[in-house]
Formats: sequence, structure tokens, C-alpha cells
Amino acid sequence: MRVWIIVAVLVIAGGGAGFSSALRQDADAAPTLADFWDGRAEWVLDVEDVGLPIGESDTVYRGDGVYWSYLHASDQSAGIIDQCGQPVEFPGCLTRWESSDGGETFALSVPVCEIACTTCPCSDERDHITAQQYPRVAFADDAAYLMYEWHAHPVLRTSTDGLNWSDGVEISTPSGTWPSSYSQCSEIEHIGPHPNIRGEVHDCLLGAPPGVYVEGDMLYVFVAAGSAPGHMRCYKGDRHAGAAGLRVCESDPLFAGAAEYGPLDVVSGPDIAAYFDFRYVSSADVLRVDDHYYMAYEGVRGPDVLERGMDTQFGLGFARSVGPNIDGAWEKFLANPVLMPTSPNFGVGHADLLVVDGVTIMYTATTMETRGRYVLAWLD
Repeated sequence: MRVWIIVAVLVIAGGGAGFSSALRQDADAAPTLADFWDGRAEWVLDVEDVGLPIGESDTVYRGDGVYWSYLHASDQSAGIIDQCGQPVEFPGCLTRWESSDGGETFALSVPVCEIACTTCPCSDERDHITAQQYPRVAFADDAAYLMYEWHAHPVLRTSTDGLNWSDGVEISTPSGTWPSSYSQCSEIEHIGPHPNIRGEVHDCLLGAPPGVYVEGDMLYVFVAAGSAPGHMRCYKGDRHAGAAGLRVCESDPLFAGAAEYGPLDVVSGPDIAAYFDFRYVSSADVLRVDDHYYMAYEGVRGPDVLERGMDTQFGLGFARSVGPNIDGAWEKFLANPVLMPTSPNFGVGHADLLVVDGVTIMYTATTMETRGRYVLAWLD
């Protein structure tokens, strides 16, 4: 990436959305994801640390310089208690962080779970209190839609204000991971062999970190399907019908991860870029630009050694609909992964895309300890 000279504080007129270290550019002619795709623009670091805990969030702009960031957090990560007053175990519940300075810094004023439990004490089985993970939120004019993962199950909730949420409903049954002896699964949902995993009990997967997108009366939900290789699946339906109205999109899957793990003796760096999304493809965040839909997604290749017991080798990828239909075929960005090479970059793949007053911005991990903001800027 080239070196840029940071020149000024830019506040976009009318929206009050500041970019603290923004590059010298006219917001009316700022580059879009189409320019990034065609090699005319790149992501430039704007704020290294916005105060969000490292991990997974979904950040939305609410106008007048105010941003909300939905993030799962626990007692260990941010001192979170549930609405019954009990500490929340890792990985945590949904919390809502706020910024009133144009999205430069976020804070959680009250460290309490956003979603109330049905009764006290809270129950993980009923309320999902310890695993409202990897949240994604989409706003329509009259409603908001929340997707998150509860122990690999994709769950949908709705709201009229983005603050108070309905009961959670799984979008598909079965979901999560399960053995095919319990319920047969398609080839797309199949968990294939991985060189560094032995003795896996479950051989079907549908779920993992989800995504959500709203356009008009249509609701689109994106989930991981299968593993080794992973696939990106789409569901669509009338948003007013909620989970009951969702059906698999016309193209299934939208796209697939790498077909193989690649060289066994290489565990990080550019030589394994082509294999960065072999194991999982998930965490979709979607924007429309002209006649294409663009998606940021997380790819996972590892574990990198036999029976490590945890995912490694993360990367941030981009994909684009081939034509104007969101539920048609998609293609992957040739220069994937972006920002960082494939490595233990926890959180980099779960990126939040926004367009604020014509400027395209992205929140994601900037280091192993910080979550920050990038701005899309023109290449010379």
C-alpha cells in the first residue's frame, strides 16, 4: 500500500459525520466500491482505534454524526452483566456502543445486555444470553432486522427502533452443525475433510456468522453452508413475514471458498492467499452500488496445525454480484484477501461497510488488539 499524507480534519457538510484523518478528497466525487473493484481506489487507515473491543461488530450510521455499533461482549471483555444483574460469560450477549463524534470513538455507557431475558434468571437455551455472537443489523424505514449466531445457529430478531427486539427465531431447521445420521444434508452443506482436523463428529453445517440486508420489502439473509470447502448461501423473502417467509435464493451457493487447503507447510502470508477461505465463508456485509451488490466477508483457512482446537488463518475478502440480481451468481475479488495477509488476524474478516454522505468507510480490526476505521480513497 502506498504512503498517504494525512492533511486535515474533514467534516462532511449536512450530515455531521466527521473523518478525523480523512484524505484530501471531494466527498461528492469520492470513490465507491465499484472503483475499488476496478483498481482505482484502495482502503486507507483513518482511525486505528475507535474504542470498540477487538472482535465482531456491526456499525450503522443513525444521522447527525451519531453511530451505533452492535457488538457481542461478556463480563471478561467489557464487564457486561445481563438485565437480571448477573455477569455474562464469554463469548457474550448483544451490546450497543455509541459514537457522537462522527464515528471516531465509541463507548458503552451502561455495560448491560441490550436484549432483555424472558424471565430471571436468564437462560442461554431460551434467551441466548451467552452467545449472541457476530451480530449484523439492517434498518428499513419502519423496522430493524438483527441476525446473530447462537452456537452456530443463525437467529433472526426484529425491532421497530433498533433498541427493543422480538424473540429470536432460527431461520432454518436443522441449522448449526449436525451429523448426517440425524438429518441428511446437501453437498453444499457438507463438512469435508480438513488436513488438520481428525475425528469430527458432525458432517453438516448451516449457520456460522450470518449477514442481513434489506431492500424494499425484501429481506436477505446470508449464512455459511458447509466447510472445507465453505460456501456462501442466501435466503430471501418478504421482510414482513420474518423468518417464516425466507427461502433459499435462486443461486445456491452465491459463491464458494477455495477448493483445497493448499500447501501444508505454509501457514501465513501471500503464498496462501488463494486458499484463505477454504474452511469457512461467512460474516457477509452487503452494499449496493449502481447495478452490482458488493459483499465483505470473512474467510478462514485453518486450523494451521493438527488438532489445534481453534480457527486460525483469517482473511477479509470481497465478492460482487455478477449482474444486477442479489440472488444470482457472484464472483470473488481477484486480490483477496485485503488489508492483511492470511494469518491469525482475529476480527479482520468481520468488517462493517457504510456509505456516509458519499464516503465509503469500513470498520474492522486494525491490529490484533484494536478495531478501527478505513476510508476508501482514490489511487493516484
